[in-house]
Amino acid sequence: MTVSNVETNPGDFNDFTALHALLSTAFAYMADRIDPPSSMTRLSLADLRAKSTTEDLFLIRENGTPIACLFGAAAPDHYYIGKLAVAAAQRGQGHARALVEAAARHARALSLPALVLQSRVELVENHAAFAAMGFVVTAKTAHPGYDRPTSLTFRRAL
Repeated sequence: MTVSNVETNPGDFNDFTALHALLSTAFAYMADRIDPPSSMTRLSLADLRAKSTTEDLFLIRENGTPIACLFGAAAPDHYYIGKLAVAAAQRGQGHARALVEAAARHARALSLPALVLQSRVELVENHAAFAAMGFVVTAKTAHPGYDRPTSLTFRRAL
């Protein structure tokens, strides 16, 4: 396992084109598997820049290029994490876990009792990864217009 150097809200980061490419590529495999389509398909470069001003960015870079990321935001009773992505060539090295642990430390510093995330029901391999990191399913939800669950909500107490 590689030791991940996670940066939180790095002040020198401005390569949103590379970050958008990382996210787009990492989420592309879902296109034929999930319904409705991922919000990533609608996330523009401008939206991503704006997201980084309202949410915390956890980032791992190699030679200055983003290879893994996660966004987080404080809520009254939890810290919500999303847009977790690791470059394909970098998977299996502990980067996702390192990002989640960095978010957990940040949430604890904010005196929040839990991490919360959502995953599409079809992405069972992601569910297994989240369970291995201590998350449990707490809810099933449906996107507007759907009469079946489309997402699972996971929570991990801190």
